[in-house]
Amino acid sequence: MDLEVSPALTIPGRELGWRFSRSSGPGGQHVNTSDSRVELSWNVADSAVLADDARMLLLTRLGHRLVSGVVTIAASEQRSQLRNREIALRKLADLVIAGLAAEPAARRATKPTRGSARRHLAVKQQRSATKQNRQRPAAE
Repeated sequence: MDLEVSPALTIPGRELGWRFSRSSGPGGQHVNTSDSRVELSWNVADSAVLADDARMLLLTRLGHRLVSGVVTIAASEQRSQLRNREIALRKLADLVIAGLAAEPAARRATKPTRGSARRHLAVKQQRSATKQNRQRPAAE
C-alpha cells in the first residue's frame, strides 16, 4: 500500500517495512491473543522517491529519530491492527510533512509604541496610587 504524503510525494509500499507484536493497550483478553501493535519503518537514507536536497533536509531534521537512516513509527492506540496501521501511516506522513516544511520566517524584534509605553506607565501609576491609599495614615 503506497503512502501519499503530499500530491508531490508518494512513498511506495515496497519501501515501507511492517512489524507486528502484542500490544499493551486496550482490548481486555483480546490483547493477549492478537498482534495489534504496529511498527512502521522507512529508510530515509536509501529512499528512491526523495530528491537529494529533500533527503538531506529530512536526515538533518529527523536525525534524533533515525537509526542508521531508518525512521520507525509505533502505533498501539487501538484494538484493531488495521486501525493501528492507518494511524502509523498518518503519523509517518505528518512527520515527513513537518520535516520537509519550510522554516518559518525569522521574528523581527520590535519596540513598543510610544502610546503603549505611556499607557503601561499610567496603569503602573494607578496601581501604585491604589496601594498607597491602602496604607495606614502616618501619625503626626
